[in-house]
Amino acid sequence: MDGTATNPSNTGALAGIRVIDLTRVLGGPYGTQVLADHGADVIKIEPPQGDEVRDWGPPFRDNTASYFVGINRNKRMAALDLTKPEGREVLLRLLATADVLIHNFKTGTLEKWGIGYEDVLKAKFPKLIYCHLTGFGSDGPYGGLPGYDAAVQAMAGLMSINGSPASGPMRMGTPLVDLGMGLNAVIGILLALHHRNKTGEGQALDVTLYDSAVSLLHPQAANYLMSGKVPQLIGNAHPNISPYDSFRCGNRYIFLAVGNDRQFRKMCEMMGAPHLPDDERFTSNSKRVQNRDALRGELESLFANHDAVQLADRLARNGVPAGAVLDVGEVMASPHTKHRKMVLEEGEYRSTGIPVKMSKTKPRLRWAPRRFNVDGPEVLREAGYSDADIARLQDTGISPKERRKGGGE
Repeated sequence: MDGTATNPSNTGALAGIRVIDLTRVLGGPYGTQVLADHGADVIKIEPPQGDEVRDWGPPFRDNTASYFVGINRNKRMAALDLTKPEGREVLLRLLATADVLIHNFKTGTLEKWGIGYEDVLKAKFPKLIYCHLTGFGSDGPYGGLPGYDAAVQAMAGLMSINGSPASGPMRMGTPLVDLGMGLNAVIGILLALHHRNKTGEGQALDVTLYDSAVSLLHPQAANYLMSGKVPQLIGNAHPNISPYDSFRCGNRYIFLAVGNDRQFRKMCEMMGAPHLPDDERFTSNSKRVQNRDALRGELESLFANHDAVQLADRLARNGVPAGAVLDVGEVMASPHTKHRKMVLEEGEYRSTGIPVKMSKTKPRLRWAPRRFNVDGPEVLREAGYSDADIARLQDTGISPKERRKGGGE
């Protein structure tokens, strides 16, 4: 899926930073897309079989799944067989001009191949920032175990706080742990680049799904660590605030995020129930939390004949945080989504936009996700390989032109 740059000039904050990206699936590619959106030269190196997420569909376009398309823009695509010594020799040549190496191979894989960070890369490339993404880290009771988002959601307690007594524990609808790990990798890389700017030294980063998941347990972990009470399933309700929940309106649900007494009083006045804030059950947030079921009954009777979209808009414009529960199609078509440029389009490419806007170093869509190894010859040429060398690497399968059938690491 070849894209063309909307503007060949690179004005991103990370222009001049080169990232060798060996990650596959979601967390790593999501993080490296953030780096690429802000101007880093991200060279995504896939195994001969390709990143398996290319096959995670439907939907597909040009035999590439939307799952891959959504997290791999602005990257150059190359391929190497790192199981072969010559493939690893190519990687080492690429690292000579790289600032960052990021990978999510299983613990010990690079060491087995003779290119581990402590044994080889640290001494050979002292300025290199080495970022290793794993499920659980390399040691400890779970050290070295494989990790996938949903399994880690279960193991790290996130499922235990998502859902209702009727539904039981539920996986969160977005792969929050993978996405969180990707963002933590970005944060770590930027911190390490800042440290290197001051000292000239690179360093190793250890970022895991498990740590990322545990760090997202707020406020439930804070509540437990203070009270000793294990959080229970309470559906969409907030454990510490009320009314902070979804409520049924005439045509769909509305979500209220009422954080203080002033907002609660304002909402009640707007709904024609100015007496509710003076009801002994609802005079403070703590009382509203204790009596949340009774409050739900009062509010849903007030909302029963209202259009949720119109009501939410009216409440929000009067200082009461509220939003109608919209589906993904409605969000993608929203005028505000368009205004915020949160859908990027280039030819057939459509994806979510770049959330961090910068006034001087502007991020942008430079090109859409590209075909397997389409940039491989260019990348190899930049590393000093001749056209004859490149042809040989292609013919021997070290840098194949087409994806090799069969998956696996």
